[in-house]
Amino acid sequence: MGKIIDIFNKLKNELDPASTDAQKQEKIIIQIGSATCEKAAGSDAVRAEFEKLINASGRSDIIIKQTGCTGRCSQEPIVGVFMPDSIPVKYKQVYTEKVPQIFQEHILGKKPVTSLMLDKTTDKLYSHVVTFCSSSNCKINEKFTEVFSKKMKENNLSDDEIRILQGGCIGLCSSEERNNNGVMMVFPENVIYSFKSLEELEQIFDKHFIKNQIDEEHIRHTQHLTEQFIKFYGDVSFFNKQTRITLRNCGIIDPEDLGDYIHAKGFEALANCLDGVQPDEIIETISKSGLRGRGGGGYPTGLKWKQTVTENPDPIKYVICNADEGDPGAFMDRSALEGDPFSIVEGMTIGAYAMQATKGFVYIRAEYPLAIKRIENAINKAREKNFLGKNILGSDFSFDIEIRLGAGAFVCGEETALIHSIEGKRGQPRMRPPYPSKVGLWGHPTCINNVETWANVPAIMLYGADWFSRIGTERSKGTKVFALAGKVKNTGLVEVPMGTTLREIIYDIGGGIPENKSLKAVQTGGPSGGCIPYDKIDTIVDYESLKAAGSMMGSGGMIILDESDCIVSTAKFFLEFTKDESCGKCLPCREGTYRMLEILERITNGNAVMEDLDKLERLSNLVKRTSLCGLGQSAPNPILSTLHNFREEFEIHIKEKRCPTQKCQQLITYTIVPELCTGCLLCQRRCPVSCINGLPKKPHTIIQEFCIKCGECFNACKFDAIIKR
Repeated sequence: MGKIIDIFNKLKNELDPASTDAQKQEKIIIQIGSATCEKAAGSDAVRAEFEKLINASGRSDIIIKQTGCTGRCSQEPIVGVFMPDSIPVKYKQVYTEKVPQIFQEHILGKKPVTSLMLDKTTDKLYSHVVTFCSSSNCKINEKFTEVFSKKMKENNLSDDEIRILQGGCIGLCSSEERNNNGVMMVFPENVIYSFKSLEELEQIFDKHFIKNQIDEEHIRHTQHLTEQFIKFYGDVSFFNKQTRITLRNCGIIDPEDLGDYIHAKGFEALANCLDGVQPDEIIETISKSGLRGRGGGGYPTGLKWKQTVTENPDPIKYVICNADEGDPGAFMDRSALEGDPFSIVEGMTIGAYAMQATKGFVYIRAEYPLAIKRIENAINKAREKNFLGKNILGSDFSFDIEIRLGAGAFVCGEETALIHSIEGKRGQPRMRPPYPSKVGLWGHPTCINNVETWANVPAIMLYGADWFSRIGTERSKGTKVFALAGKVKNTGLVEVPMGTTLREIIYDIGGGIPENKSLKAVQTGGPSGGCIPYDKIDTIVDYESLKAAGSMMGSGGMIILDESDCIVSTAKFFLEFTKDESCGKCLPCREGTYRMLEILERITNGNAVMEDLDKLERLSNLVKRTSLCGLGQSAPNPILSTLHNFREEFEIHIKEKRCPTQKCQQLITYTIVPELCTGCLLCQRRCPVSCINGLPKKPHTIIQEFCIKCGECFNACKFDAIIKR
């Protein structure tokens, strides 16, 4: 006991950049996003522009650091500027032409460029935002804010520096604590405190806001484990209702720097586990935490680990990280690997120790080059410092990780197909049982969890099962990462406690629907999920509730549809995807998805009859019941949910041969209003198939049987004489 911790502490002192913090505080840090989405937005060019200006200035006190994804996909490239003794500022959509202004005015002139700031909801810049829980389950006491405000005045802290908010339930109050505690969340550290008296509140204030230290005695939860950037600048609209565990370090640390990860309490959980914690105790902790698989199935993680250990006495065991993320619009795993790859390495190593596995694999699709580079770098650096390899940290436990690249087959997200792919076989699923926990990779017991599941493991082992289980709902514990996309103002990655409503995600975090349009539906669970209509957006996010609403959690895709989206075309889009991605092994999926798509195409082309809806529903239920694997079993979900919630829209397509949203091209009709037509011949000249008749200065007509619905005439007409229906 203690030997492993001593080795870890020695490595921590060697790698932890905290020892040079005093030097860093004298430097100006420019933080530039380096995730795939940031690079696509031009962050590399922005970095090069800053480097040119730094070189030209001759300043040696300005350094550039990279970070992973911050989740702000609609605002990239994002640049943070951290000045000594000054409030950090982040800028949105920093293209190369904006770099000189930021450099001259802020970095050299020490005056932030207010007009370019990210999510600047107020002209004030706050060093902290404090949110008091005011839900019915917590003790509501107005004296909390009074005492807090009084302490601010006593210490010359103004309202311009600290913002106080009243928030709703954050899900951390256990039954025995209700009506006894006050709960307070502090940003940007994202620390949650619990206190039983005004005296304890004052103690927290003195420790946290005066001494700039975390009050460990009253802490209940911390999201961001790093302390190097403890200032805040008002960006609460996107993050205020989030709780980041999986993404706790993304956008905070340099994802390629082991020292940064160590500074964020990285590998501390692993060292603690190896220093005297028995493998079965780790499995018990994971079971008690309530962590369920985040890959979509929601299977209890602790139970899966236990089955891998107990169902087979085979001494050879494997663990696999499933990073084969293939859902349209989903990028949760990619961002976690790009932004915090060391946490995946640590989580897999802890799991391997618990299951006594000696080999691990990260199965990642080859289309993620940056994620591959960073997880490979993390593995190499961890191995170099003995966090991987033989006798990890001087213990008796040995474990290593290899990377296997997938070719992008969606079906390889299914665990038995994934195993076949790693073995060098065609990625096709097989019948279960036996399950991989008994007969897996090369016939040995194998535990497969996805990226998000593994990323939660170090945090649970560091802060305990009780801490994690207090977040979320009774049956769905912890948080969930969603890729928020579609018709919403703030697209990006969001991580919320289980139990958060769809309304809160869409309107409070996502900022609502652009252009003042109405929400139509929320599609969750990727191509295997369903469409939840507007009247159900108060549904909470957990495995059971989403299933009851006709959808599923899935891996975390969340696409927002507004009033201009065609629900039939949406169902057809997802079915086209699953049909193309079917491996073809079983008849129901191979033929059933094809026939369902044929019916949907008849509906969108105007050739369907009402009996087709009954056929579509019967066929969907048949495919759902009889397919071999999860791909085929869930492929009909978009159809069944849209038929149930939006049947009238299907009927309009069939009965009236019309698409209410005008998205189905073959159902669009262009007609000319004779009273408005001047006979200018412009539409006639633009028509590619010559289906418009008429003489100069006389009203024209469109021959409908020859019209290809291209819309060129509609776009060309300057007199609004052509109507699109």
